[in-house]
Formats: sequence, structure tokens, C-alpha cells
Amino acid sequence: METRVLQIDKVCHWFGDHWVLFDVNLQIAAGQVVAVVGPSGCGKSTLLRAILGTHPPCAGEVRADGKRIERPSRDVGIVYQDYSLYDFLTAQQNVAFGPMLDQTDPDFRFFRYLRWRRLRRRHMKQAARLLARLGLAEAMKLYPSEMSGGMRQRVAIAQALIMRPRVLLLDEPFGALDEATREGLQMMLLKLYQENLEAKARNRPPPHTILIVTHELNEALYVADRVVGLSQHHPQGERGATIVYDKAAPVFHPSDPREYSLFLQQKEELRRVVFEPDQVKDYQQYISFWHEYQKTHGT
Repeated sequence: METRVLQIDKVCHWFGDHWVLFDVNLQIAAGQVVAVVGPSGCGKSTLLRAILGTHPPCAGEVRADGKRIERPSRDVGIVYQDYSLYDFLTAQQNVAFGPMLDQTDPDFRFFRYLRWRRLRRRHMKQAARLLARLGLAEAMKLYPSEMSGGMRQRVAIAQALIMRPRVLLLDEPFGALDEATREGLQMMLLKLYQENLEAKARNRPPPHTILIVTHELNEALYVADRVVGLSQHHPQGERGATIVYDKAAPVFHPSDPREYSLFLQQKEELRRVVFEPDQVKDYQQYISFWHEYQKTHGT
């Protein structure tokens, strides 16, 4: 039986008289890579902030690993489009910075200097291994000003992964990058998904559960094993956006050719159900993932 790491139940959010989210329900199992798409202004960022814990919902609840999220915690990490790197630290030092803050304080680092040095070496080794996995073995001594945008974004993702969050949120992380760089980072996500599959094959917990918000339908269907559509185009849309689409996406191996034609039909269905302003009266027919997943996995 697989672990359910994220559970969103009846989440609603509003600002004054303006409703943003209405009755959002979503369950994500360990090892899934879920892409969230939707029209501009439909509340994707509001939903991410509710999951992160910085802006709890006005109604309903969000749980990570069974614990209700009411404030930020280590269970949920996030990577934004803008790189959150320290200019005065190398790539390796940036990645090792989180464990330092999490496991030590200034008194420990000053008064227990020898123990701190040993722990520091461990953090730096962990950072080096992670950067190498993400294709940055040759760049770990570089400062942010010496790196390309794609390299900086990989470092930002490594910053989040080293903390081992139960759920990693990616808020349009590749939106500001050129096409070639973006494709390289998409390949990185496919490799992380392959690490999940390899862990499952060894009867180990999959290490990466990822929820990525993107405005690119091709990207959503390419990097994720599941696509969720959040939209205000539904019969109760005046009360905010809700999930109107939730289906499995084709799974690609990093070595597979980039054949977008393989999901052309699903892309058109997704565009029609989620983005067309004409209301889809019976959108429940497009929400099938979790029911099928339960039948297959017995959860």
C-alpha cells in the first residue's frame, strides 16, 4: 500500500467578497509528479501557498504526511521562478546552507567548533553528491554570478531537495528560461521520476513527490505522470476555481524521443475542459485519476 503524502480536502479561499478557490479536493501519493495547469488568475499560486502553509485556506484543510499544514514546515519545500541563491556563496555552499540552519545554531558553531567542522564536511559532501546528480558536478565551486540561468535553477532545486521534503512544489520554475535550457531541466525532472521508479522496484519509498505549476501544456504532459486542471470555468465558477480535470499522463523515460504527438489528443481535451470559457457542465467525468489509482494500488 502506497503512502498518501498530500491531502487537500474541501479547500476554499477568498479575499473579501472575491472567491478564488472553491471546494478543491486532491490526494497525491508518494512518488507522483503532478502538473497543475489552469487559466491565468485561477488561483494556482493561492493553492500553492495553502499547501506551503504561508496562507492557510479560509475553509477546508491541507495535510502533508497526515499532519495539518497551518504554517511552513520541512514537510513541504518550494522552488520559485526567481532563484533564491546567496550571491556570496558557491553552488555547493548554497545547497549546504539549509542543513546548517536546520541542524545548528551560532552557539553550536562557535562553542563546539570541532563537532561543527565534522558536521560541515558532511553537509558539503551531501551537497556535492546532490549537485552531481543534477548535472552540476563541474559547477559546484561557481558563484551565482558565474552560472547560467538554468544552472542557478538546478542549484535552487538542489537547495530544496537536500532538505528532503515530503512534497516539493515548483512554481513555474522554468518560465523565464530559454527553450534549450528549459528542455534540459525537464529532462532533469524525468530523471528524478526514474529515481522514484527504481526505488519502488527495490521496495523502498520513492524519494521525490513533486507538484509543478506550469502554463505550458506540453511541459505538463511531458514531465508529469498526472495532470490536474484548475479552472473557474465551471457551473459554480462565481465561487472560485476548482479542479475540473485530473487524469494520468503518459510516462516518458529520459532516453525516449520528445514526441509531443503522443499526447496530442489529451492536450486538446485538457485545453477544452480547463481553458475554454464555455462551461463544462459535467466536469466530473474528467476527474478519474485517484479512483483508477486506488483500484490499481489498493489504497
